[in-house]
Amino acid sequence: MATGSDVIERPAVPAGGPPATPERRWLVPLLLFVGWLLSVAWRMWLSRHIALPIAHTDEDSYLNTARALVGGPGGFSSENDLLRRVGYPMLISPAFLGHHDFTDSYRLVQLINAMVNSTLLPLAYLLGRRVLRLPRASALLAAVVAATLPATAFYAGVAMIDTVMAPLVVAWLLAVHRWIERPGPLAAATVGLLVGAFHLLHSRALVIVAVHAGLVLLLFVRRRIDPVAVLAALLPVLALALVNEAGIRFLGDKVYLLGSTPGGGTVAAVASAQGVVRVGAAVTTQLWYLVVITFGMAGIAWAAAVKELWRPRHGDATRWTMGVALVVSVGVASGASVILAGITGKPLDAIYGRYVQMLAPFWLLVGLGVLLTEERRVVLRRAAVAVGLLVAGGALVAVRLAYVASRGHSLRYGGFGAPDLMALTNGWREMRPVLGSLIGIGACLLLVAAVRVPRLRLPVLGVLVVANLLTMQVIDQRLVRPMAASTAPTPWVADVGVRPGERVWASTGVHYILRFNLSHQVTWTDVRWFREQPPAAAQVVFARWAPGQPDDWDGAKYGFVRLGGNERQHWAAWRRA
Repeated sequence: MATGSDVIERPAVPAGGPPATPERRWLVPLLLFVGWLLSVAWRMWLSRHIALPIAHTDEDSYLNTARALVGGPGGFSSENDLLRRVGYPMLISPAFLGHHDFTDSYRLVQLINAMVNSTLLPLAYLLGRRVLRLPRASALLAAVVAATLPATAFYAGVAMIDTVMAPLVVAWLLAVHRWIERPGPLAAATVGLLVGAFHLLHSRALVIVAVHAGLVLLLFVRRRIDPVAVLAALLPVLALALVNEAGIRFLGDKVYLLGSTPGGGTVAAVASAQGVVRVGAAVTTQLWYLVVITFGMAGIAWAAAVKELWRPRHGDATRWTMGVALVVSVGVASGASVILAGITGKPLDAIYGRYVQMLAPFWLLVGLGVLLTEERRVVLRRAAVAVGLLVAGGALVAVRLAYVASRGHSLRYGGFGAPDLMALTNGWREMRPVLGSLIGIGACLLLVAAVRVPRLRLPVLGVLVVANLLTMQVIDQRLVRPMAASTAPTPWVADVGVRPGERVWASTGVHYILRFNLSHQVTWTDVRWFREQPPAAAQVVFARWAPGQPDDWDGAKYGFVRLGGNERQHWAAWRRA
């Protein structure tokens, strides 16, 4: 049952055309299904150049674990005991059933990714209709904008857990909205199951689990739910946490961990005023990034969400959902910044947007919903907040970068930190916060102006889709293809004569990216590492090939004969004579 305020205050649903006749009811599901198929095909097309992993060591860890789960050889994982999760390897493990070459299994992983990642399209449509109350045509086009957003689509081509996270965020917040709207054990269990899925997938879900527990407690204290619903909401989380532990025990020592458990470094990162400022700047950078890559819509959405919390206009369910989404957004950005600041073995990142990217489609949709449904003065106020966030955020990021540079240091800046921001600002070698803010402000103001003209509303959503497609094409040309070309060892392992069944080891003298991608092609055994002298059990080894250099590996003195390799890439395969 809806609350009284919900009935009184909720605005009428915008007209989406005449009521659907029985003959037309199938049209939207058909369009969503066709759109999903096209989305899968587009993602597979984008991944056509990626035949071996390019995101090391995350991909290597997930792929090794997935292979071990279905009875294949194990390998290493860069995870640690505290933050280890097996949900994503479980999802992609069917790709390793049977006897496939690695490239075939990797293509199947990409197909699984594309199918799951593309579910964002129907989920975004449901969010537009049920939460944002958009007309059918607007909800459809807004869903396409969200489904093509580079922050989400980019990860479908690689074996990264992020390919699952954005659809799961939208599904979870839809379920939260439904639960508040119509409380009941089934709705509570659905929310709990989705939160448990987060926990099974990645450690960033610790924030979501904490928010979920707080939500359940608040609803119970306010007598919105009974003890049965509390159990229904919490037990699925516990059950999937136990599934994760069972998966870890099943793997045993087939997958060995190389990551270090967060310790004193994490505490020290926030134990001083300087540390708090540093982490605060990193959090601000991530939130500013969300506003830029959503064309200012995240800023508009946050302003609307805060206003909804203070003075609700769209019903209790929307108010609670927006509150949950705001807390999670700040929590994930803060948690990621603290953990990353505590890793002292490498430079800090100028930006690492990977953890908050999963929230971008949701806030994009909410921002578009505000533009398409609110009156002019409300939209202008929300847009002013977004512009203010972009100006202040861009200035703070610029000051942060300048300060670090003045101290003689540099912040890490890599392709997986924010590929879409790189493409939008042409900032492949350096971060350009001022240009990013200007692009965000310009796009935001153009959208606000365009949607005030009713006949331009759908075309402007189409323009956003085209912008997303072009951005992904730029990322493919400037980032993905060069990375794929530079990280693929040639010739292939099979072409130099390495045979299935041979016991293979790899020298740590081979660059780690090439070593990992050589090892992936050895599908019949776990390729372990050695430093100088290979173990007696090794029949084939991959070692450094650098004639004239002191670290060139001479296998002849250990009884090996060189099979071949690539002198320019500095690796060779050797077989014991």
